[in-house]
Amino acid sequence: MENNAKTTLVLGANGKTGSRVTKKMEALKLSVRRGSRTAEPKFDWEDKSTWENALEGISSVYITFQPDLAVEGSEESIAAFVKQAAKAGVQKLVLLSGRGEPEAQRCEQIVIDSGLKWTIVRASWFSQNFSESYFLEPIQAGYVALPVAEVKEPFVDADDIADVVVASLIEEGHDFKCYEVTGPRLLTFKEAIAEIAQATNRTIQYVDLPLNVYTAQLREYQVPEEIIGLISYLFTEVLDGRNAYTVHGIEEALGRKPKDFTEYVKETLASNVWVLEQSDGRDAAFETGNCPG
Repeated sequence: MENNAKTTLVLGANGKTGSRVTKKMEALKLSVRRGSRTAEPKFDWEDKSTWENALEGISSVYITFQPDLAVEGSEESIAAFVKQAAKAGVQKLVLLSGRGEPEAQRCEQIVIDSGLKWTIVRASWFSQNFSESYFLEPIQAGYVALPVAEVKEPFVDADDIADVVVASLIEEGHDFKCYEVTGPRLLTFKEAIAEIAQATNRTIQYVDLPLNVYTAQLREYQVPEEIIGLISYLFTEVLDGRNAYTVHGIEEALGRKPKDFTEYVKETLASNVWVLEQSDGRDAAFETGNCPG
């Protein structure tokens, strides 16, 4: 039963970080309201009429925005939601943001200027994009084609992000702080795929495609134009080397080191999620997720 005096609304409760935050808080016997289009009360970013009921009696909110804070209209949505949250009596906001995205940082500023307590969690690309969405089907098929070559990324584990979020929601000392969170080392996408291939004892072909060829293939497989635009932005603007360095936000927030990509791979092996599909991989190679997080 919800204790509405101290109930946290977790937006994107079915997502990679939202689901983990929800489970961790429920395991601590804390009151959580799941924010999703399938929850009751329902929450839908595209339907503002659902926001009031979802916010009723809520003391804190974990905000994740779909598909990404970099998309057109995100600032307006975040501003409207923050205003409604303040009106509803919410006291604390924790925002999941992205590294190297000016649009995301403008959304951060909206939260900072809200007059409420806040924490920003600014994350690099998730390790779980290789196992829960985005790159899963190409890996299963043994053929990964992407428009990135030697750019390095400090992939961060979604469990580490969730731990930072939960600490920010329930512990003292995290208000009015921005935690930039990364994994402990840099990897290219090709190197990450190679680690998965070695751990699974499989051959996974990695192909570096020009962006125009990649986006043409996405259109061939009828990926929506707004998603193609987001992917193009991420691969040209965000993955241009600007984020090719590690930081210590996880250590600052939790007092421990972040999980290494190799540890993530070993843990994920137990799920058998990277089993080989009966496909040559070329169709799966162009399936996309909605966002890097």
